[in-house]
Amino acid sequence: MKAMRTIAALSLLAVALPAGAQDKQTAVANFVAKDGKEDGRAQLTAAANGGVLIEVEISGLPANKWVAIHVHETGRCDAATHHESAGGHFDPEKAEHGILAAKGPHAGDMPNQYVGQDGVLRAQIFNGMVTLDGKTDGIRGRALMVHANSDDYRSQPSRCRRKTFLRRRPIATAQVL
Repeated sequence: MKAMRTIAALSLLAVALPAGAQDKQTAVANFVAKDGKEDGRAQLTAAANGGVLIEVEISGLPANKWVAIHVHETGRCDAATHHESAGGHFDPEKAEHGILAAKGPHAGDMPNQYVGQDGVLRAQIFNGMVTLDGKTDGIRGRALMVHANSDDYRSQPSRCRRKTFLRRRPIATAQVL
């Protein structure tokens, strides 16, 4: 009887360990619009050789428009502050803003994405500069932010700094969980 309990416990442990390891390799983020309502979701998957694949679907966005999407410093997505609570772009290396910047990009900089005629952003974005683990390049607990306009990939400092933040208001923000 004792042997059966041991075998059962070990079997459960064998099943639970891979599931726990897999959880560290994935994350989700539920987007909140500027009105505070949930309007989309992202599924994040750690790539075996580093980086993260971010699959996004967000509705209720301005149709037929290019928008910027970035990883921001904190996971505080407060619609009452126009999502300013998420801080600036995630930049653990203290690089320049922009994919085209000579000394860039920030780890949180990603390519602009197109919102279709239906007002839905559907995208698969790979970011090779971040991870889902707790290292300095980890983005779990940080925010994904969609801005109302596209990024020019080179302005210094990034337009997300306080001075110009309100002109480039985010239209959706999500904490990576």
